[in-house]
Amino acid sequence: MGRLTALALRSVIVALLVGSVCLQGVMGVLLFREGGGVGGAAGFPRVPVALIIVLGVVCAETVLVCVWRLLTMARGGTVFSRPAFRYVDGVTGAFGGAAVLLWALGAVLAPGEAVAPGIVLLIGVAGLAVLGVALIVLVLRVLLAQAVARDIEASRMQAELAGVI
Repeated sequence: MGRLTALALRSVIVALLVGSVCLQGVMGVLLFREGGGVGGAAGFPRVPVALIIVLGVVCAETVLVCVWRLLTMARGGTVFSRPAFRYVDGVTGAFGGAAVLLWALGAVLAPGEAVAPGIVLLIGVAGLAVLGVALIVLVLRVLLAQAVARDIEASRMQAELAGVI
C-alpha cells in the first residue's frame, strides 16, 4: 500500500472519529436534557432512539479503530499474522452489533403513527444489508486465515530448504 493512500485513509478515519465523537456529545446532551418522555411532535420515545444512535456510533468507531490498526499492520508487513484476527473480529462484531441496533430502532419506531411503516421497513432492510457486510467480512476472515496458514507453511518449508542447503 502506498504512503499517499495510507495517509489519505488515516485522514478520513481521523475526520470520521472526530465527527462521531461530536455526534455522541450532542446525542448525550439530548439524551439527558430531554428526559424519557415521548418527543413532542415526533411522537416517538427519545431516550431509546438516542441510546440506539449513540451505540451505533460506537459500532462505527470500533470499525474505524480496527481499520486503523489493520492499516498499520499492512504498512508494517505484519497483516498476515495471528494478531490481525483480533481486529477483523472487531469489525465483524461491530457490523453485527450495528445490524441488531438497526432492528432495535425499527422495533422502537414501529408502534404508533409517529413513523411511516415504509420507513420502519427500510430500517429493517438496512439492518439486513449491514448484516450482509458482517458476513462478507467473515468470509474475508476465512481468506485471511488461509493466507496466514500458507505463510506459516511457506516459512517452515523455507527453513527446511535452508537447512538442506
